[in-house]
Amino acid sequence: MSDPAVAGATPDAAAQAYVEQLPQARGAVVARLRALCLEHLGGFTEGIRYGMPGYWRDPSLDGDPEICVAGQKQYASFYVLRTDVLDKHRASLAGLDVGKSCVRYRRPEQLDEDVVVAILRRAASTSGPVC
Repeated sequence: MSDPAVAGATPDAAAQAYVEQLPQARGAVVARLRALCLEHLGGFTEGIRYGMPGYWRDPSLDGDPEICVAGQKQYASFYVLRTDVLDKHRASLAGLDVGKSCVRYRRPEQLDEDVVVAILRRAASTSGPVC
């Protein structure tokens, strides 16, 4: 659970609509990833970029987001566009399909919320370049 003194990310109605239109299997994982982002990315703003929900520090949504979530045809995606943050957690993601900035969840049971929360907390508490 996040610190109650720290507000979560500012939600966006378009992001909610995006999640609601996804098929059930991927939609449930994306909905949970989104909920974790909203809870743990205090000071961030949610919006749509590249056709998917993303999270920015800048409330004007300028630049690239640091975190995104998406439902793809075969999996749910968790994009950590701060490679310094993702690299710190690669060992915890062993056994998953992990690219330069993307974690792919092909089955709902692959989602380890503790690892996702650790990634989100690190992203929120540090700053660095977006890839």
